[in-house]
Amino acid sequence: MNETPKGNRIHIAIFGKRNVGKSSFMNALLGQPMSIVSATPGTTTDPVEKAYELQPVGPVMFIDTAGLDDEGELGNQRIKQTEIVINKTDIAILMIEHTSDGVFEKNLMNKLSELKIPTILVLNKIDLVSDEELKNIINVYNNQNATIYPISVMLNKGIEEAKKALIKHIENKQPDPPIIMDLIKPGENVVLVIPIDKEAPKGRLILPQVQTIRECLDADISCTVVKEKELHHTLTHVLKQKPKLVITDSQAFLKADADTPSDIMLTSFSILFARQKGDLNTYIKGVKHVNKLKNGDKILVAELCSHKPITEDIGRVKIPRWLRQHTGLNLIFDFAVGAKPTFNPNDYALIIQCGGCMVTRTLIMNRINDLQKSEIPVTNYGVLIAYMHGILKRALTPFPSALMEFENESN
Repeated sequence: MNETPKGNRIHIAIFGKRNVGKSSFMNALLGQPMSIVSATPGTTTDPVEKAYELQPVGPVMFIDTAGLDDEGELGNQRIKQTEIVINKTDIAILMIEHTSDGVFEKNLMNKLSELKIPTILVLNKIDLVSDEELKNIINVYNNQNATIYPISVMLNKGIEEAKKALIKHIENKQPDPPIIMDLIKPGENVVLVIPIDKEAPKGRLILPQVQTIRECLDADISCTVVKEKELHHTLTHVLKQKPKLVITDSQAFLKADADTPSDIMLTSFSILFARQKGDLNTYIKGVKHVNKLKNGDKILVAELCSHKPITEDIGRVKIPRWLRQHTGLNLIFDFAVGAKPTFNPNDYALIIQCGGCMVTRTLIMNRINDLQKSEIPVTNYGVLIAYMHGILKRALTPFPSALMEFENESN
């Protein structure tokens, strides 16, 4: 409750071969022993995550990974876990040492480059090489337009220089889109419609609601929070001035639409996060494929966080029911959970992605890009719900380019 959510932290992952010094380097960066260090190759098995306040840039998430040159059946499982980390990495630190021929590192650099992940090269164990050897190694990587930072974790040498380079990469990183502050001016009012049901833990709100409230406060936007039953009374009798925008939980879309006058913009938390965490225009293109579905088509509902489904779970119960009612078709639904679930996208006529409030935008964008390469349509919970209820056009009024995309698709 008191920490920056994981999905809002810049994810910095350390990659490299076994025993190159990844864990020791992370411990040196953090100034505390977070990862087990041993001379035995393969000591790090599962990725080790550590939330950290990196000054002066703020909250980040460091991830120590298993060596990508691991061997055997167990080693392959470790490599798969590390590859999952790659998909959610915002900035990569690739560690090398003088004994490597560079082939492994070049291949990984190419993969990170394809995913447009900024990468810092760190040459460890310089205490084991001569000045001439060090110069030759640095020249090899400089010829590939890659800056390399020589360090020795053993001698605590070069750590601060590598840390400064990391901070510079973070400062140059393009920030994620805002949730709401570019839509509303300071001093204007928004109304947040938040149902309290079985999915809302006692004493808490779900993460998208909390994050939206926090951004309103940061942007000096006045915000009024109500349950769906109180919306009409609040708009007609409580507020002296009409709000600029009403934001509702997707499950209360129909009631919020009925109770909100047409001259007040209306959207949902899920659509706000479709834009902030993913690509709203891509989701709009994907939702139009609902009209192309046929009897027996398979639909994949992709969830990014593990939770215990409740009786009326939005992804596993309500959306399948609403989609079958909307199309009148016998559709088959599969469910995938996690950052990189195993599924063949070509098996499905449509992918329905959750809001992704618990993960990084990088992870969701990598998934969207993979699906686009396969030419598989993908949409989002909130976009789909608004579309099935016939109010997507209204829900897109705060987003002119997305509204234009929807109207073009409709035409």
